[in-house]
Amino acid sequence: MKIGDLATASATPVETIRYYEREGILPKPGRTLGNYRVYEENHLERLQFVRYCRGLDMSLDEVRVLLRLKDSPDENCGEVNLLLDEHIGHVSRRIRELRVLEKQLKEIRQTCGQTRSAEQCGILSELSNTSQEVPATLAKKKGHLRSVHSD
Repeated sequence: MKIGDLATASATPVETIRYYEREGILPKPGRTLGNYRVYEENHLERLQFVRYCRGLDMSLDEVRVLLRLKDSPDENCGEVNLLLDEHIGHVSRRIRELRVLEKQLKEIRQTCGQTRSAEQCGILSELSNTSQEVPATLAKKKGHLRSVHSD
């Protein structure tokens, strides 16, 4: 199949497929005499695997590890178990972060209970005041993944 067919079959943008090829996540396809890429069923299966893992919010590095082990069926799967356990930890931390974020947003929302001019808006005022304190806080935060991947 051509790249457009692969893109349609996997619901993946063409540019993402090309990116995965450049990154070595998707093997280079064969070429026709006219130099068109020709993808096989194994490309589609691998791409679907990658997309599913990305949908589980796994990083490309995590996906690379899984693919390496998937490509070595005789290897021990202990590394897969460890990777998933670590990813679950990342997700748990992110859930805690999101709960804190939800609480902050609810507190900010409470600063303006009625419609008034934007100049008198408690939410805008709170956001402006707090934003002056934020840069130092953001610089200290380090985490795994900030959100679900979109590619």
